[in-house]
Amino acid sequence: MSSDFAPRRFIDEEISVHFDRPPVRKKVPGPPDAFDWRGQTYRTVEVLSRWSEYERKGRAAKNMAPAHARVAQRRGSWGVGRLYFRMRTATGQVFDVYYDRAPEGAGDRSGHWFLYREMEAAN
Repeated sequence: MSSDFAPRRFIDEEISVHFDRPPVRKKVPGPPDAFDWRGQTYRTVEVLSRWSEYERKGRAAKNMAPAHARVAQRRGSWGVGRLYFRMRTATGQVFDVYYDRAPEGAGDRSGHWFLYREMEAAN
């Protein structure tokens, strides 16, 4: 993660995203080319950083053999983890967005996108 930024405000709201070309792998998409939030479309002009978090939580943290858990923590397992992207938008704002790989149920096998927070230049 880039340490040149500090959180300006916490948002954590679900958003819809747009890709100029659909991701090849739906469960491991790259950063979106744009996203919609509160009636406005924000176009990505620069991806500043990306990181992932594949830690299993709660009961899921104990249901895997240790060797498999080490591999899953590095590259994820189905329905577990988040992919984060810090992006500068055409408005000049910097946002962290994430793709939560967890499905909501049997009828919803895909994950969801969230606008995590707005960032500002660190002093």
